[in-house]
Amino acid sequence: MLKIIKSAGKKKSIIAVFTVALLLLFLVSASAYKVMVENNNLKGAYPYKKFESASKCRTCHPGIYEQWSQSMMSQAYTHHWDEIEYFDLAEAHADAVPAIRDVIDGCNGCHTPLAFMNGKFPPARPSEKTMANESVSCEVCHLIQSSTSEPPVNFSYFIEPGMTKFAGRNPSVESPAHKIVVKDIFRTTEFCGNCHNEKNPFGVWVKSTQLEWKEGPYATQGVPCQDCHMPRGHYLNAIMGKPYDDARLHLFHGAHDPGKVRGTVEVRIEPDVREAEPGETVKFTVALFNAKTGHKFPTGSVEDRILWLNVEATDSKGKVYHLNVDKKGFDGEEYTISGDYLAYQDMGIPKKINDFKGVQRDGIPAGNRIFRMPYFDPEGRMTIMQWNTAKLGVDYRIGPRETKTEKFTFRIPANVSPGQMKVTATLNYQLLVKPVADFLNVPEEESAIIVVNDHTTFISILP
Repeated sequence: MLKIIKSAGKKKSIIAVFTVALLLLFLVSASAYKVMVENNNLKGAYPYKKFESASKCRTCHPGIYEQWSQSMMSQAYTHHWDEIEYFDLAEAHADAVPAIRDVIDGCNGCHTPLAFMNGKFPPARPSEKTMANESVSCEVCHLIQSSTSEPPVNFSYFIEPGMTKFAGRNPSVESPAHKIVVKDIFRTTEFCGNCHNEKNPFGVWVKSTQLEWKEGPYATQGVPCQDCHMPRGHYLNAIMGKPYDDARLHLFHGAHDPGKVRGTVEVRIEPDVREAEPGETVKFTVALFNAKTGHKFPTGSVEDRILWLNVEATDSKGKVYHLNVDKKGFDGEEYTISGDYLAYQDMGIPKKINDFKGVQRDGIPAGNRIFRMPYFDPEGRMTIMQWNTAKLGVDYRIGPRETKTEKFTFRIPANVSPGQMKVTATLNYQLLVKPVADFLNVPEEESAIIVVNDHTTFISILP
C-alpha cells in the first residue's frame, strides 16, 4: 500500500512539473508574440473617430462597395463562425489562461483592424453594431502604406489614418473627397500576406497562404493573389471617373464562395480491368489535380477545413458498396484516413468542461482519404484552436498544380448483382468539421458539404 501511495505521489509530482513547464513555455512564447505585436505599434493607437465608415465610400464607389459587402472581407468580424470562435473559444480561453490575453487581442488585428487600433478588448459583439463591424473595410486596405516585417505576418501592415488614401494606380480624375497616392505594395502579394500569414505564440505558422504561393509555380510565373481574388475587368470604380478596361474587381472570392471551391481539383477514376467476376479483385486509381489554386488546398484556416475523397460502387440493382482507400505507409497517415476517433479535447478549457473527451475527429464515413494538415495542442491532441497549436502534423494537402493519386482495392462481393457496376469518386469539402460545428452550435451552412468534383467509371460484373 505504501508503495502505491508513493507511486501515486510521484506521478502527481511529474504531472505538476510537466504542467508548470508547459505554462512557462507558453509564457515565454506569448511574451515573444507580444513584442512582435508591440513592434507594429498599432494596438490602441487610434480611436474609431479617426476612420470613415465604408458606407461613406459607397457615395462615390457604389459598385466597389457592393462587391466588398458581399465578400468575407466585410464579414471578417461579424460572420457567425468567426463570432463563435472568437467569443466562445478564444476569449473564453483567455479568461481561463490570462497569459494568452495579448495573443487573443491580436485576433482583431486582422478580423477587425479598426477595433484593434481602437484598443478596447474584446470589442463589442456584432449585435451592438459598432465600428468593429466594419471588419476589413475600405479604410483598412486603402490606408496601408507598407508591411513592417519580412515575410509579412500577423497584421504587419503600417497604417496612418487621414485624408490620403493609397492604391495601386493613379485615378483617371482627381477625387473631391480625398487624395490618392500610389504605393507599389498594392501590386504585391506581401500586401495580402500581412493577414494571410500567421505565426502563433509557439512559433508555428498556423496560416501560410502567401508563403505557400511564394513557394509554388504561380509566384515563378508572376501570377499574384490579386489575379484570382481581385480579377481584372471593364468596370467603373468611381462615379466621377471613367471605366477602366482592367479595373480590379473587389470580389475577394475564397473558401466561402462555392463557385470558387467547385472545380478547384479535377478528379478522374479508372479501373485496372473492365470485367470481373464475384470474388475477384479490382484496383481503382483516382487522380486528383489541383488546377486552380495558387496555394495549397485547403489553405487559410486549415485546422477547421476538411477535404476528403469518397469512392462508392453501385451494382446493377442499386446496392451501394463503400471502398476504403489503400494505405501508403507514410508517417502521420493515420490523420489522413477517416475513422472513429475523438479529438479537439482542448475545447474543454474555454467551455469549462472538466476531463472533456472531445468530439469525433472527422465526422465522415470511415476509410476515406482526407487531404489535411493536423494541428496539435501542447499535449499532442488534435486541435482547431490555432492559438493553442504547439505542433503541425503531416501536410497532406494538395499543392498548386500538384497531382495526387490514390488507390482503392475492391474485392467484388460474392452476392453482387451481375451487370454494369458504376463506381464514383467524389471529392467533398467542408469549411468546418461537422462534429465541431454541432458541438459549438455553429449554423449548418458552415459545415455543409460542397462537392468539389466527381467522376464516374464503369465495370462489368460477370454472372
